Amino acid sequence: MAIGDMLPVIASSIGVAVSGGPGETADDLLRNADVAMYAAKASSRGRAELFRPALRDRDDIRSELAALLGGVHQRGELRLDYQPIIRLATGDVVGLEALVRWQLPGHPLIMPGQFIDLAEETGDVVPMGRWILRESCRQTREWQVRLELPELEISVNLSARQFQEHDLVESVRSILAETGLPATSLTLEITESSLMHRTAGTIGRLAELRSLGIHLAIDDFGTGYSSLSYLERFPVDSLKIDGSFISGIAATGDRPAIAPAIVTLGRTLGLTVVAEGIERPDQAEWLVSLGCPLGQGYLFSRPLGVAATEAFLAADATRRIQAGAAGGPARRARRRPTPKLRLVSGD
Repeated sequence: MAIGDMLPVIASSIGVAVSGGPGETADDLLRNADVAMYAAKASSRGRAELFRPALRDRDDIRSELAALLGGVHQRGELRLDYQPIIRLATGDVVGLEALVRWQLPGHPLIMPGQFIDLAEETGDVVPMGRWILRESCRQTREWQVRLELPELEISVNLSARQFQEHDLVESVRSILAETGLPATSLTLEITESSLMHRTAGTIGRLAELRSLGIHLAIDDFGTGYSSLSYLERFPVDSLKIDGSFISGIAATGDRPAIAPAIVTLGRTLGLTVVAEGIERPDQAEWLVSLGCPLGQGYLFSRPLGVAATEAFLAADATRRIQAGAAGGPARRARRRPTPKLRLVSGD
């Protein structure tokens, strides 16, 4: 679509419904098409979806969840799990990523992929996001003090809706002051696609956030509509390689090209690179050979509840102390990238 000298590319999601059912009205047909359209958006933007009765059942569930999302953080139904971020060359824990879950009474635990997009649509993601940021900062500060881990860092995802909020910078500043967490201990992760909207304003917003002293990361890098020219201008500190690029590292020896390219790009731009979705030792070893410094994934630990995370951190701190007492720096004493004992329970 041409607008002046600009040529924006616009994607559409289309819902298709076919008439002819017994007793069907025009309103029924439009509603069915609407349900199919939302299914098309949910599965993959830029496609068409034909209505089928199963989609209506899914839409009913979605509507029920949307009605229950309001005030979810005030009712105490949200909880945070934490996944350790590891220095790949040594196996040391350098930080955690906070991951939200929704425990609706009488229902199985609801994972973020089942409600975050819906919360974006309803606007509930904004108060939820504030709760997630405040709780993760509070908990991390508690661990820093009680476990004597002053360098422990926390990474928190920032949704596209949150990033556009006018009071975002002041909200982050207030939460840091309230919880006592040093700004340098916080990393906000923002998806690549979120950053590509209104790029001039985006750069200004990123600069404001970074002026607080916090770190900024581009999450799921390589999966969105990136622009290398803007990447060089974005005041960010790190890139997170999406797990889909890591899963392509086959045990047979096949090595995808995207992950090495991102590691090289990060090094060229002076950015730290974090690889997500590491599940096997050979994947970790290959990333170390590329010069990727940090990683996370099931190989090291699944996301853990508060008690299990604390045990994981305490065990890591104990190992470092013991390695140092044995006659050398803890990071040198560890020659393999993964621990023999791993905590995998969610609690």
